[in-house]
Amino acid sequence: MARRRNKILVPEARSGLDALKARIANSQNPEDAKFEAAEEIGVPLKEGYNGQLTSYQAGKVGGRLGGSMVRELVKMAQENLSKKQ
Repeated sequence: MARRRNKILVPEARSGLDALKARIANSQNPEDAKFEAAEEIGVPLKEGYNGQLTSYQAGKVGGRLGGSMVRELVKMAQENLSKKQ
């Protein structure tokens, strides 16, 4: 199976995306967020090596963390829309 790569469609947006990622990461300790998300969905994530996890389990944790970024983007969009009205 081909490796999926996330490609930015607008290269000029790189700095804005990096700033958003930093803001999300700084809003809570990224390590704490990872373990909290894993606990919520029942994935046995622990400090150090986690080779026993399936790719499905690891993806579930990563998806939860990516969801935080999407929520932040939606919040930003709503704020921008309310400012325009």
